Amino acid sequence: MTEANLGNGQAERALKPPLAMLAELTHRCPLQCPYCSNPLELTRRSDELETEEWADVFRQAAALGALQVHLSGGEPTARKDLPALVAAAHGCGLYTNLITAGVLLSRDGLVELAAQGLDHVQLSIQDSEPVGAERIGHLQGGHARKLAFAAWVRETGLPLTVNAVVHRQNLDHLEDIIALAHGLEAHRLEIAHVQYYGWALQNRAALMPTPEQVERASAVAKKARADLRGKMVIDYVVPDYHARRPKRCMDGWGNQFFAVTPRGRVLPCHAAETITGLGFSSVRERPLAWIWEHDEAFNKFRGVEWMQEPCRSCEFRERDLGGCRCQAFALTGDAAATDPVCEFSQHHEALTAVAAGGCEAGSETELPGSESRFVYRR
Repeated sequence: MTEANLGNGQAERALKPPLAMLAELTHRCPLQCPYCSNPLELTRRSDELETEEWADVFRQAAALGALQVHLSGGEPTARKDLPALVAAAHGCGLYTNLITAGVLLSRDGLVELAAQGLDHVQLSIQDSEPVGAERIGHLQGGHARKLAFAAWVRETGLPLTVNAVVHRQNLDHLEDIIALAHGLEAHRLEIAHVQYYGWALQNRAALMPTPEQVERASAVAKKARADLRGKMVIDYVVPDYHARRPKRCMDGWGNQFFAVTPRGRVLPCHAAETITGLGFSSVRERPLAWIWEHDEAFNKFRGVEWMQEPCRSCEFRERDLGGCRCQAFALTGDAAATDPVCEFSQHHEALTAVAAGGCEAGSETELPGSESRFVYRR
């Protein structure tokens, strides 16, 4: 791939092939996590891409230059055709990663996926112990099923990453979460702070950690990295609301990554549909290569030419590429605005006020240690 017209007044810019694709196979899921990254409006089963449609998307992604496919949802194991989808992706030469809650698939089902070419498993956990985990995920017995599933992953010889989304209700258990992941013989632990858009924004008051919690957690993560060096990789980043500089979100909008929704819409970021008024093309209507190179949504925030001040003249603009567009829209109503995480944003003070309080004034959320209320999907 050489050059692409980026539109919106941007100059011709070399466009590289994508590195990875997120395949959101379904929005169906037995869990009801209060920080769910799926959109507020979920896709019906009848509208999901069929097996052959997904296989064709995988072929197009590989031809475009993608190297990895992350099979996600919702809960991807809710799809009965998952073995065929893994085989199709593997047959295209794509590295296949299953992102799962680990509560639906049987041991034999996992063995079948491995036989079809599955390369890696990423297992989500909600807490270090059953009571907290099942309150957060709203699924009775889910924690025990996850532990059994992790054992099956070890038996198959597949590499395991544990993903723990942390927040006000479980951050004080971080040491135990790290010990659990290590005990499960995970190769990697991703400690992911909640991103507050979509459903998580509905639960921000119940999920927002206090500054003291974040400070303690950062120290715990730093020590664990040193103690477990060479045994388990630990990924940990300070949460946005407690930072002064925005992260290079997804390595830049439409830069290395794209997502395909259950109904076939192609997104530059998995949360991009939260930006109302921005249209997205579908693989049912356009070739994937055309969407990657020419789609208006992908070119909207590529590069730096789209930026407003103070980003446009900022010395860090090429480093962070403006931060998160979805977060900017959620907090300011303008997807082109400076990410409020940035200390130079006019909205930064309001953001830090929320973080400093640990929860929002007037909410019904109680103090840490008590039973804080979540708004669940069902």
